Amino acid sequence: MSAERLNYLRRIDMLPPLLHTESGKERRVGVEIELAGVAPKVLADTILDLYGGQQDASTRMNFDIKDSSFGTFKLELDAASLKSLGEQQANFDDKDYKKLADFTLEIIARAAEQLVPWEVVTPPIPFSQLCELEPLIRLLRHRGALGTRHALRFAFGVHLNPELPDLKVETILKFFRAYLCLYDWIHRQEKVDVTRSFSNYIKHFNKPYITRVLEKTYRPTMDEFIDDYLVDNATRNRSLDLLPLFTFIDKDRVSQVTQDPLIGNGRPTFHYRLPNCDIDNPMWGIETPWSYWLAVEYLANNEPLLDEFCKEYIVRSKRLMNVFDNTWADYIADNLAEI
Repeated sequence: MSAERLNYLRRIDMLPPLLHTESGKERRVGVEIELAGVAPKVLADTILDLYGGQQDASTRMNFDIKDSSFGTFKLELDAASLKSLGEQQANFDDKDYKKLADFTLEIIARAAEQLVPWEVVTPPIPFSQLCELEPLIRLLRHRGALGTRHALRFAFGVHLNPELPDLKVETILKFFRAYLCLYDWIHRQEKVDVTRSFSNYIKHFNKPYITRVLEKTYRPTMDEFIDDYLVDNATRNRSLDLLPLFTFIDKDRVSQVTQDPLIGNGRPTFHYRLPNCDIDNPMWGIETPWSYWLAVEYLANNEPLLDEFCKEYIVRSKRLMNVFDNTWADYIADNLAEI
């Protein structure tokens, strides 16, 4: 991709070729930002300062900012066991016992903050208004927020949940194929943190599954697509997690294979988990992961180039070489100017 084109894509206000859903509404994206170094009160106050609303601290581990200009922001300490403990503590009736539980939970929570991130979960935001999250990034950085590269234990990420233009199997498949083709290039551009790369949270798809999906003859029905996915990927720990999307489409089919409570009722979005959170880097913003996702959007809607990439990937995968190296990322970079 040319430097001029890449700079163009990196504009936070750049929009994809398909901006609206079938109903005519503008597509939206939810953002999840994992970070440390900032107390929950500071996180809540920062959101209130920028977007207004009302704070509802349900537990020491969970905060909601309701009625903001975008809807409800959620703040969560990203530790399932602690959140469960906090919910139990909130139900205590005995005042003395509750005070002791509050004190104990506060100590545990402060210790946990050194190991697990706080997560800022935005409401769904229209694509054209995503730029309004940039002041949040800048202000949190100014107030001490720390990201992925601050410490080896900080395997923090930013997750994007872009709504699809429609839920046809053909649409989902072309987006998925575009992502699979661009993965190595995006991984290199993002400079994905080593700790995160070796963790289980953002595992990529295995090579046989990728080549099967990229084959031009792969034209599954929705049921077949979901079933094929679940054979090897019945986990949320994928760099592009399709379980929330497939649960939204067919919850019963997914629940027969996995009952992960974090999936919930699903949503009509991808769950893009690969990007780092470099919030303490003054050169970083939401535009960084967004720009690489936009490359997926543009490739998905350029059928000739997508077909070419899929074909080339399959040819290379059959040779005595590994496509998951710089040569494939170089090939993608050299040809992205055609998007």
